[in-house]
Amino acid sequence: MRCPYCSGENTQVKDSRPTEENASIRRRRVCPDCGGRFTTFERVQLRELVVVKRSGRKVAFDRDKLVKSVDVALRKRAIDSERVERMVSGIVRQLESSGESEIQSSIIGEYVMEALRGVDPVAYVRFASVYRDFREAADFQEVLGEIARDDAESAPVAAGARIKR
Repeated sequence: MRCPYCSGENTQVKDSRPTEENASIRRRRVCPDCGGRFTTFERVQLRELVVVKRSGRKVAFDRDKLVKSVDVALRKRAIDSERVERMVSGIVRQLESSGESEIQSSIIGEYVMEALRGVDPVAYVRFASVYRDFREAADFQEVLGEIARDDAESAPVAAGARIKR
């Protein structure tokens, strides 16, 4: 592993630990040339994924880009970073286990929206506004209406309320 500080090629692993429910290994490294310390993560990759953009252009899947877009949606929200990491790992597992090596960007967007909806409704609306390219306030009202309907459908019957038959 190349040192990010001095580009030295002989870094040494000082500590290794499993993380993310044993889905990856965290390695603490040190560079003998400059003394710099840094952390790397090793994850299982089932297959090389290629993202097919709306324009038809194909690019290599970048997990970090997915993490950044989720982080933008969750900015200033009180969501634990480990929960975000589990969510992103779950999305990546879904993509890798789909059996396809080329994934439409729209599928990735839908997976992210589905995951964010369960984590934080505000982050869901933020992501949806960019992903669905909202143009006016009515677009926000429509998504907020969807959330309100889903909440009403999943809400338990209030104590003492009668169910009409």
